[in-house]
Amino acid sequence: MSKKSIYSLLIALAIPVLCYLWLKSASDSAVDMPRHYLLDTVYESVVDGKIKSDSIWHTTKNIHLVNQLGDSVSLYDQQGKIIILDFFFTSCGSICPKLTNNMSTLQRSFSRGGNERKKIDTSIVQFISITVDPQRDSVPVLQDYANKMNVSSDNWWLLTGNRDSIYKFAFEEMKVDSFSMEPVHPDFIHTSRFVLIDKKMQIRGYYYGLDSTSILKMAKDVGYLMLEKDKKKKSKVFQDIIDLSWLWLVIAVMVTGFVYYFNSKFSIFIILI
Repeated sequence: MSKKSIYSLLIALAIPVLCYLWLKSASDSAVDMPRHYLLDTVYESVVDGKIKSDSIWHTTKNIHLVNQLGDSVSLYDQQGKIIILDFFFTSCGSICPKLTNNMSTLQRSFSRGGNERKKIDTSIVQFISITVDPQRDSVPVLQDYANKMNVSSDNWWLLTGNRDSIYKFAFEEMKVDSFSMEPVHPDFIHTSRFVLIDKKMQIRGYYYGLDSTSILKMAKDVGYLMLEKDKKKKSKVFQDIIDLSWLWLVIAVMVTGFVYYFNSKFSIFIILI
């Protein structure tokens, strides 16, 4: 086989791999990822003689509460998961039942695979509903409410605890007064917003919990966050190449075709001689 033929073969092998990697990179960058909220600070650093700015986004602080099963839990027990959080109270006769029903629909949607019902993958999403009336909403009251509203405890906590801690968390960490559609009174929180928190405990969205379109967008954003890459980690280009079993099959077919083609030409050349 001549050098020209070898070069042609190598180029033919490289083209599908390069095209895949380019398309993969383009598709990753084309996704409209959920934005960050609550900027802590912006710092500047000098890299290769150039000033580079970087944003430090607020990381939600931990909070310790009690769930509907009577277990002491904390927000940081769910690190590595995506969290959907809202605020409610069991005696609410207006928006809270609707919020809970919509949260329940979300929970079921993440437990389905195709047309078959699957066990909820508790490693992906954690649902959290925090009462803003903890004096009345004791653990037994939350348990009764959970049974009434078909709340699955597999990955959904109804939480109660110290009132001051809850309100400090809602205003200082969740900023419900800044991103709620309704005026939020400092003495009693009543908001229709769902809050989306990523795996790093950073807020990535506020959604109108009574609107199906807004909830659908939140569900899609959860999917985007599940696929989000850590920018601090280096790209695994070679691993991507190794994992392309289907592409290597195509390449194998192409190689076989090239070998057959050149062998055929060589055989014809021998016969002619």
